[in-house]
Amino acid sequence: MTHRPLVSVIVPAKDQAPYVSDALASLALQFDDPAVLEVLVVDDGSTDGTGELAASFADRLPGLRVLRNESTAGLATARNQGLDAAGGAYIAFLDGDDWLAPGHLAACLDSLRRLDVDFVRTDHVTVEEGRRTLVRAPQARRGTALDPRESILPADARAMVDYPYAWAGLFQRRVAERGLLRFPDGLRTAEDRPWIWRLHLQADSFAVVNAPGVIYRRGVPTSLTQVCDERQLDFLPSFAMIFDLVQTVEDPTLFWPKVARQFCAVACHHLGRDNWPGDLREPLRAGITQALAAMPQEACQGALDTLDAERRAALLPLLPGGPGRFTGSVPAESVPAAPAGVSP
Repeated sequence: MTHRPLVSVIVPAKDQAPYVSDALASLALQFDDPAVLEVLVVDDGSTDGTGELAASFADRLPGLRVLRNESTAGLATARNQGLDAAGGAYIAFLDGDDWLAPGHLAACLDSLRRLDVDFVRTDHVTVEEGRRTLVRAPQARRGTALDPRESILPADARAMVDYPYAWAGLFQRRVAERGLLRFPDGLRTAEDRPWIWRLHLQADSFAVVNAPGVIYRRGVPTSLTQVCDERQLDFLPSFAMIFDLVQTVEDPTLFWPKVARQFCAVACHHLGRDNWPGDLREPLRAGITQALAAMPQEACQGALDTLDAERRAALLPLLPGGPGRFTGSVPAESVPAAPAGVSP
């Protein structure tokens, strides 16, 4: 392309042959003229012909480029590769197994230009076994410019940092030029958690807008959410990055309660999984202990106090110094047994 494209869409895809055609067909329906799109498919070491299928859409998407990794780099690095190659005035993400309703990006672009914010966020629809469910972005104020930092809170309710989906929105190029759209290279899972925290801590403005929709396909066999191996441990360095980010702000005590609640919820989810390989259980538990020790005591206790008895039972034995570390914590002998698969 000899001119700057209007919108660059970054599509990381590994072994997405059954789905990538749906994703690209939907991109051809976003604008009256598909030539305004630059579509960057990052074929991340696929072995099923994903890249070749993507390339077959060149006649319907004149701005299509397929970037090929001979070996798998991971979702975070693949998205960064797309960012490095993107030339558009605006940037969007779409996973290779999802798709967009017709005109979705055009509606996002209209809102982004009208409001002149750094980025817009949208709701999405999940599809699983034929059932569709609307998932709303956790911000009630729609169609107005907002301060991203203010939408990190409240700590005790779902907020925008609990909605880390990169594909649920559209971004000004100026945000990418500040480095705020880059993902932590090498993270194989939970890469979007430090990404969304940095975006909301450092960007200047955003809005939540109504748009036709992102359709998110759940239950895909190749999705990392469906497997349990060492890649799932990447939530630990992911949260370590969030801890570091929060420490750089003027008043970190404002945000620590939210971080602590997020971490405890995710840690309990992993502790409750009964399909962890035996050799990964100890690294999981040791990593959680280390993270709990890194939190301010008040924030950690506040998060523990919000847990139900079963989840608190899973975390208390992992506290550095034992269950009695915090005043007010439930004594170990009065806590119900840990869930199945989680040995204290």
